[in-house]
Amino acid sequence: MNHAPEAVTFARERAGLTKRAVAVACEFSEQLMCDIEAGRRNATPEKLLKIAHVLNCPVVFLEAKRVVAPSATADESGRGRMRPNSAPNKPSSAPQSGDACAA
Repeated sequence: MNHAPEAVTFARERAGLTKRAVAVACEFSEQLMCDIEAGRRNATPEKLLKIAHVLNCPVVFLEAKRVVAPSATADESGRGRMRPNSAPNKPSSAPQSGDACAA
């Protein structure tokens, strides 16, 4: 699924629009809009872009969130392991050339 149905509903309600109003503005059927919000049908990237435009919200807000699989170097607890010869990064006390506080 390209979109998060609950995000589409939230954005539409926040915009104060009905499903019919969004469907008319996007030039597709009210039934399709209902199905998109219910998660019964997938919103193509083109349709999702139209919906985002009508609802005046970023398309990324409406997109389905992707779950990233744990990396192959993570141990069973889900935390990454340090390599044997690596040390944690320590912040430098010397000002960097791009620091706003550097004189």
